[in-house]
Amino acid sequence: MANSDVLNLDALLTADELELRDTVRAFVDARIRPNIAAWYEDAFFPVEVVKEMGALGLLGMHLTGYGCPGRSAVEYGIAEMELEAGDSGLRTFVSVQGSLAMTAIHKWGSEEQKNTYLPGMARGEVIGCFGLTEPTAGSDPSSMATRAVRTETGWVLSGAKRWIGLASIAQVAVVWASTEEGVRGFLVPTDIEGFSATVIEPKLSMRASIQCDLKFDGVRLPASAILPGAKGLRGPFSCLNEARYGIIWGAMGAARDSYECVLKYSLERLQFDKPLAAYQLTQQKLVNMLLEIQKGTLLAIHTGRMKDAGTLEPVQISVGKLNNCREAIKICRDARAILGGNGITLDYSPLRHANNLESVRTYEGTDEVHTLILGSHITGIPAFR
Repeated sequence: MANSDVLNLDALLTADELELRDTVRAFVDARIRPNIAAWYEDAFFPVEVVKEMGALGLLGMHLTGYGCPGRSAVEYGIAEMELEAGDSGLRTFVSVQGSLAMTAIHKWGSEEQKNTYLPGMARGEVIGCFGLTEPTAGSDPSSMATRAVRTETGWVLSGAKRWIGLASIAQVAVVWASTEEGVRGFLVPTDIEGFSATVIEPKLSMRASIQCDLKFDGVRLPASAILPGAKGLRGPFSCLNEARYGIIWGAMGAARDSYECVLKYSLERLQFDKPLAAYQLTQQKLVNMLLEIQKGTLLAIHTGRMKDAGTLEPVQISVGKLNNCREAIKICRDARAILGGNGITLDYSPLRHANNLESVRTYEGTDEVHTLILGSHITGIPAFR
């Protein structure tokens, strides 16, 4: 809504960036909004939209070469914001596919691996997943128990992963495992013997998305399965930072959609013979939402410009991820309150967004982890243990 961009943040975006925003917004309006309530209710991920996203250039869009779109960090962020205004689950698909699986291959893979997988993944013809988190280790990946042992012909992979997005529909899994030479990444075809993916359900959050438990029961991999450039935790962390960056934008999409929903509702809903929006307490809620959305979007744009300039530091990503998730979930909850009892139905988006943001707030680093990253930065004292 025009009156909601009170700081005129659109003036900070180029004509190409605004055109991309309008294109993705139109896709969300046409393909996601009319269906998302049913998808969420039925815990259904619409696989048919994957190739449509590929055709729009949304998969691996910040990567260059190998059939990838080669768009800027800001353009990628704008797309993530618009997708999450539809639903976090759909934005998460683009993040897992592009920021995690494709980035791992693009950044750390061999030329053969890049040429084999990236073009099909960019088109949405091949789906990837990213196996890092384990049943016993989320925030502390250094303690991972999944192990790969070298053999004469390659590797044997054993262990388990949890909360792995897309795994049951993926054709290739990027799996991180401990080896004698430290943490290494492997490309694992999901139809290989010994690999299994079990969908985690039922869920109260991210219902229009897929998360799985993975098991590797002596999976035999050729020597060519290893990502040659990734040694140590720097490999997976570099991918996580790409995903965390997208969340900075995405969370504001969910917040903006919730705000716009209740602004319209409060102008139309009558209580005591006047619209809800005419009451001071309602206006206070709406103003507080708008302020945080504007500030969070400004933070996202600034972070994106730094990323495009090559000056963005990981601690700065933590600023955006921590702040924007924390504020977005509060906005969605306050929006639900304005809706009253109607707000607990799937006719309105805020509670669905709030439930989804419980997951977004947790994955790619919890509030606590990002708080301690910032705490270590400003004090010089690591406080993780």
